[in-house]
Amino acid sequence: MSLPTSEAHLSAVLEAVEGRNHGEPEFLQAVREVLETLAPVLNEHPEYIETGILERLVEPERQLAFRVPWVDDAGKVQVNRGYRVQFNAALGPYKGGLRFHPSVNLSVVKFLGFEQVFKNALTSQRIGGGKGGSDFDPAGKSDAEVMRFCQAYMTELVHYIGEHTDVPAGDIGVGAREIGYLFGQYRRLTHRYESGVLTGKGKGWGGAEVRTEATGYGAVFFAEEMLARSGDGVAGRRAIVSGSGNVAIYVIEKVQQLGGRAVTASDSSGYIVDEAGIDVELLKQIKETERARISEYAERRPGSHYVEGGSVWDVRGELAFPCATQNELGESAARALLKNGVRAVAEGANMPTTPEAIELLQGAGVLFAPGKAANAGGVATSALEMSQNAARSRWDFDKSENRLHEIMRDVHELCYSASERYGKPGDYVLGANSAGFVTVAQAMLEQGVI
Repeated sequence: MSLPTSEAHLSAVLEAVEGRNHGEPEFLQAVREVLETLAPVLNEHPEYIETGILERLVEPERQLAFRVPWVDDAGKVQVNRGYRVQFNAALGPYKGGLRFHPSVNLSVVKFLGFEQVFKNALTSQRIGGGKGGSDFDPAGKSDAEVMRFCQAYMTELVHYIGEHTDVPAGDIGVGAREIGYLFGQYRRLTHRYESGVLTGKGKGWGGAEVRTEATGYGAVFFAEEMLARSGDGVAGRRAIVSGSGNVAIYVIEKVQQLGGRAVTASDSSGYIVDEAGIDVELLKQIKETERARISEYAERRPGSHYVEGGSVWDVRGELAFPCATQNELGESAARALLKNGVRAVAEGANMPTTPEAIELLQGAGVLFAPGKAANAGGVATSALEMSQNAARSRWDFDKSENRLHEIMRDVHELCYSASERYGKPGDYVLGANSAGFVTVAQAMLEQGVI
């Protein structure tokens, strides 16, 4: 029996995914974005069609949803939903963060887990893809409430994770505080000090240097590699950054270390513009220590100003780093960036740019780095943390940053080489999707139908 053409096969798989996953727009967007680029790969590897690789790859190996009851400071019982999607372990234990935010639902967790499969493959660190979280909102909660929630969440999650099975980390709403509480409960329940079961730990008890900075630093390293192909660089360039969390802060820091000037940061209330360049230490004090609104920055920093609401993408800049959340950079924002002379966009967040915006940017010749490549530095450094835990060793900051830089160079080279191989040099969306896919698909092929 003859095999269907690549295009027909991809259309059939996508139609089946859409039929099975009603009401999951984020997941369907992520799947569609990958499948639309894979025809040249399937033309070269018809065995992937014959063995149903795609049909298996778009279906999570395991998806968990569970109740998380906890007691607030007023003594009232609260109930949230918890999730963990273990998407694909062909390359190693499931690896991916936990997100605590009111927007979290199964669609969001599945999209993040699907993206994680390809991102983790690009790092060459032998880790599979997974993601999890809850619709719990840490904002405005006391430390005691966050602790009780984390303990309740881990009481269920403990049955499904382990350093050789599934290794969660942090994401939006899950930082060092939350990881600490989660690890403590894991230790209480298992009676084991299993350092490698969670990453993003405190440096005094198994955490890795540069893990905090890694996602942001890595996005800038990737952008620098892209720009270097055309004899350009970050130095002397003006950067527009969205967000003011972990990723955004360290994108800003690394841009300025490399001689660029990052002039914006934002949160859900609005954004700030600082023409002199963002004062990173002040931003850290406001967002990491005080957990205050971004407007506080403008009140304390002479020469800066705050814009309530609006779009940070209206600010002029040659480099753009969307670091807040999914689908934050739409078609109108892309048009504003193009009007203002943007040269490169590197995604610090996961899927922050809509398909329409990506098409506009690429069509105008803008260098575009998708999140699964540009923000892979975070999970890569998590894998380095796992390695250090296994060896009971600890690297210093310089060694860790140098290794991160090497990994991001390798990720860039993988993506660029794949874009050349499949006929579109410099198309990093095609390059990242195809390089990640082939790595995972080949492992699945060799391991049989499971």
